[in-house]
Amino acid sequence: MKKNLVRATAAAFLAGAAVLGVAAPALAESPGVVVVDEPDTSGLNNLWTFAPLGVPVLGLIQSINGVPGKILPSF
Repeated sequence: MKKNLVRATAAAFLAGAAVLGVAAPALAESPGVVVVDEPDTSGLNNLWTFAPLGVPVLGLIQSINGVPGKILPSF
C-alpha cells in the first residue's frame, strides 16, 4: 500500500512538472500592445475577388465547370 502511494505521488509530481514545463511559454509575460499595419486591400475590389459567400463566386463557377473535364477521360 505504501509503495503504491509513493508511486502515485511521484507520478502526480512528474505529470505536474511536465504540464508546467509545457505551459511555461504561455505563462510568460506578454509583450504588451503590438501595433500591426492594415493589410493592403487595394487590389481586392475587382470582379474576380468579389466574395459575398466567403468564396470568390466566379472562381467557384470556373472550378465547378472544370470538374467534368477532370473526371471524364479525354480521348
